[in-house]
Amino acid sequence: MKAVLLAAGLGTRLRPITQTVPKCLVPIRGRPLLDYWLEHLFGQGIVDEVRINTHYLADRVRAHVAQSPWRDRIELVHEETLLGTGGTVLASREWLGRSPFLVAHADNLTDAHIGDLVAAHHAADADILMTLLAFRTDRPQDCGILELEPNGRVRGFHEKVADPPGNLANGAVYVVSPEVLDHLGSLGRSVIDLSTEVIPFLVPRIQARVHTGFFKDIGSPKALAEAEARFRLPPDGDVALTL
Repeated sequence: MKAVLLAAGLGTRLRPITQTVPKCLVPIRGRPLLDYWLEHLFGQGIVDEVRINTHYLADRVRAHVAQSPWRDRIELVHEETLLGTGGTVLASREWLGRSPFLVAHADNLTDAHIGDLVAAHHAADADILMTLLAFRTDRPQDCGILELEPNGRVRGFHEKVADPPGNLANGAVYVVSPEVLDHLGSLGRSVIDLSTEVIPFLVPRIQARVHTGFFKDIGSPKALAEAEARFRLPPDGDVALTL
């Protein structure tokens, strides 16, 4: 399996830290966010290759990856102009091929066992095109909120609305079938957003796996402080995922 890690964000809400450190390298308990993702994916044997997009402070990301034990299995792709989350995936269409692949926002932090998400996608009904990680949030108005059928299929998706129907949020970790690349290509443009332009189109061909452990979008100083105080990886990497 291949994975695309979305790591090109500006991290404006984390300034002044991100004036000199790209958001994907902001440290949590002494380790950059990006390293947690590489450990998830390579250390657990989930993927063979990872592609990471860069934009802001790209030289810092490039230098960090050059020191990674998995550097020979990582490809960096620079975006002079940001393509959006869907546009980055579309730009990797040929590299991804025609097998299911993983996409994750590298500025999130979780103790979820990503291998369980992959296994759920492979075991899903044939019409499921995406399996995503979901979590409970205390700020649903700031997230994409999911409504699920009893079997875990997504029947409603509400991206950052003022009065969302619940607090089950999209964690922006996706296992994706290659047919989604065809939809991206059919839009006829290079800049695309997954949350607003792709996920609503795919409902109800999406299923969610609800993570009951730690999940945090490291998008603000408050979130960073909470992660520093609370985040722990289980010794065996095994965490709870439910449908």
